[in-house]
Amino acid sequence: MSEIPAKATESEDPSDGARTEAAGASGEVRPGDPMWQSSPPGSMYDYIKVASFSIGPDGLVDQWSLRAEHLFGIPAERAVGMDPIAAFIDPDLLEQGHRKMAEILDGREWTGVVPFRLPETADGGGGEGLAEVYVMPTRTEDGEKAAVCIVVDVRVLRRIETDLAASQAIFGQSPFGFLLIDAELRVRRANQRFASIFGGTPDDHRGKGVHDYLLRGEAERVAATLRRVLETGDSITDMHVTGFVPGSEDRRHWSVNLYRVHSGSGRPIGIAWLGTDITARRAAAREAAAARRNLALLNEAGARIGNSLDLETTARELLDVVVPGFCDLATVDLYQGLLAGDETPPGLADGSAELRRVAFASAVSDIPFAGTGTPVKVGAVHHYPFNSPCADALRTARPQTVPAEEGGLVQSTLAVPMVAHDTVVGLAQFSRTKGSEPFGDRDRALAVELAARAAVCIDNARLYRREHERALILQRSLLPPGDPVASGLDIACRYLPGNASTGRPSEVGGDWFDVIELPGHRTALVVGDVMGRGLRAAVAMGELRTAVRTLAQLDLEPAEVLSQLDEIARGLGTPGGIQQATRAARRPREADLSEVYLATCVYAVYDSVTRRCTFANAGHLPPVLVEPGEPALMLDVPPGMPLGVGGEPFEEVEVELPEGALLALYTDGLVESRDHPLDEGLQAFVGALTDPSRPLEDVCDHVLNTLDSHHGEDDIALLMARVQGLPAESVGDWTLPREPRSVGRAREYARGQLLSWDLEPLVDTTELLVSELVTNALRYGEGEIRLRLLLDRTLVCEVWDSGLVQPRRRRARDTDEGGRGLQLVGLLSAAWGSRRTHRGKTVWFELPLPDGENGVADPAEALLSLF
Repeated sequence: MSEIPAKATESEDPSDGARTEAAGASGEVRPGDPMWQSSPPGSMYDYIKVASFSIGPDGLVDQWSLRAEHLFGIPAERAVGMDPIAAFIDPDLLEQGHRKMAEILDGREWTGVVPFRLPETADGGGGEGLAEVYVMPTRTEDGEKAAVCIVVDVRVLRRIETDLAASQAIFGQSPFGFLLIDAELRVRRANQRFASIFGGTPDDHRGKGVHDYLLRGEAERVAATLRRVLETGDSITDMHVTGFVPGSEDRRHWSVNLYRVHSGSGRPIGIAWLGTDITARRAAAREAAAARRNLALLNEAGARIGNSLDLETTARELLDVVVPGFCDLATVDLYQGLLAGDETPPGLADGSAELRRVAFASAVSDIPFAGTGTPVKVGAVHHYPFNSPCADALRTARPQTVPAEEGGLVQSTLAVPMVAHDTVVGLAQFSRTKGSEPFGDRDRALAVELAARAAVCIDNARLYRREHERALILQRSLLPPGDPVASGLDIACRYLPGNASTGRPSEVGGDWFDVIELPGHRTALVVGDVMGRGLRAAVAMGELRTAVRTLAQLDLEPAEVLSQLDEIARGLGTPGGIQQATRAARRPREADLSEVYLATCVYAVYDSVTRRCTFANAGHLPPVLVEPGEPALMLDVPPGMPLGVGGEPFEEVEVELPEGALLALYTDGLVESRDHPLDEGLQAFVGALTDPSRPLEDVCDHVLNTLDSHHGEDDIALLMARVQGLPAESVGDWTLPREPRSVGRAREYARGQLLSWDLEPLVDTTELLVSELVTNALRYGEGEIRLRLLLDRTLVCEVWDSGLVQPRRRRARDTDEGGRGLQLVGLLSAAWGSRRTHRGKTVWFELPLPDGENGVADPAEALLSLF
């Protein structure tokens, strides 16, 4: 063993001399020769731990390699002269080990797996390892018996074995095309999946390059990418590669992932290629993209077409959508009779009726065209020949393809009838110029849908034009007829639609006012303004006005009326109506204000007995009050948010109105215009109320003339009321203790008051009904009872108590002894009801005053009718 140095290293082995000799013989080292290269690529020693040492005739270590130092953690100076059996073998196995060593020194080879103690590390590592040992007998220069030992770490071998098995399974079973490409960009290994696509066996692809699979341009691009991955180590994911496979002329598409592969020592040795066929996926993606484009176009059409309710404008809106997103040229022709306002859209069965060109759009030219190729200007009246594709489309209500003229600009044209409610109203033509993709079946279906949507909007515009005047009549019918009458108030009002003084056709607006009589000789005064103009605003105004009247009859407080009206406004015009309004009220910040109607409104309740008026305001202009002998002033009523915004409560303000005071409610059309700012208009309005003692009709005319309200830009609503409180002698008011005798006292009070008012014909009926209400208050109510009689245009009787339970009318059975009181009240009174108050409830009934001609209902007959 003298040929081995005392401390051999990896580079100091017996082959070095041979390598030097071979290099000297050839003049250079051959880098591709795995036997003689000093650092062979992919050497097994990059992966496994191998060490060597020799044992002298005395059974002790006499030579120790550097790898042995690394494996066992023992330096050479300590290892030489050491008993290897005692150093590495478990003490329990020492005797067996020495016996085996004796056999080896006697000239026998031995191979086996031996446990050994691992060197301790700084982090506390160590323990027991497992080594495969190959012992070869040898002799020294003196002829004495010795041995050379080769040791391999078994754990590393097992790990390599497992990794190789896993790698083989992944490579062979992968559903992707898997290639290993070397540093020269040649295939070194291909899996079965790749071979099944490009033919042959996996071995047939060894040595091939990307130029063997792809066209030149694509191959050069892919090769450049491979070189970049090999040089930089940056992985590539989802690289799209296009090519062909043997036996097919169809272009294929693959998604390829690339990453650099390294040896055990970390040296780059090649590139891994994983590819999957995405041809079908790309086709599906193109189809999905086309569907998304078409859907987006339909969504845009739904949002942009039909907003004006004007025939010509709707036609232009259609072309704004389709050019240039869908086609390069487009026209719309409508039947001339339709534009003339005929009740039924005219059109001959043969498709040759007169049409008018109402819209044209072009992305490449400004020359109008018709399906026959003859230019037609916008506004011109024309017709199509009977045998033309356009006439055929009108006649059959089916789209037709118009042949392209030879040498012309257009290469593909669709003539699509515009059909609404099974009626053809016109014809749309869509054309694509040369260089664009011709129309396909999907395009044809989309063109039919677009034309149908526009046709419906055009037909709606026709219906709107026919119904516009009816809408104006309807709007005026929703306003109070003539001069409204209210208890304790003198009322005058004015309503002027926008453009009324300009000579142009009147536009339907959303301004309104109302005067609503409430129980107890109270009156609700309402003025509101729906933002916007047109039929939608008028319809919303009608719905809000109806809602206000309904809520007023519930006798809610003004702030509560506006809160309920706000929720209703949020549901107008949206799917789900009130349900959506309720949800929007719960989540005001999430509401989309573009889907609701916004309106301003001021709601006031005037009590003619107390002459007190309670106001609530939803974003409206402030009321104006003129007290006798005082200048006009704007009441400080918190404006609140407009109806439809939601989320904010409304505040109430109560004002006592002196006798003869003048109250004015109005809309912004009276005080605001483009030429006059709002503040200036408000000051002019206040200044115009200088003489409130004049008749109210004259005051209204004076205000309108003074403000010069002839700009005609917006509707004007003006409601004025002069306070005429109920005289004290017209009110009877008593408080009754909570005891049975109060029923008789109530009858006595009522009889005495009616006789003092010379209303003897009403005495019997009033006594009977008062008795019923007071009895109910005693039986079902709480606290003391209050009886009040009010005399104005009618007689009103009110019974108050502290109970919260509202009376409910029910039908009594023949055998019931009670339960007919409220039925009797309903039979004998003109009206009756109940309302909540701050301290309980009020039940009331109303009787008309005798006029000498109409008698009063007989209580006896009413009683008999109940049985």
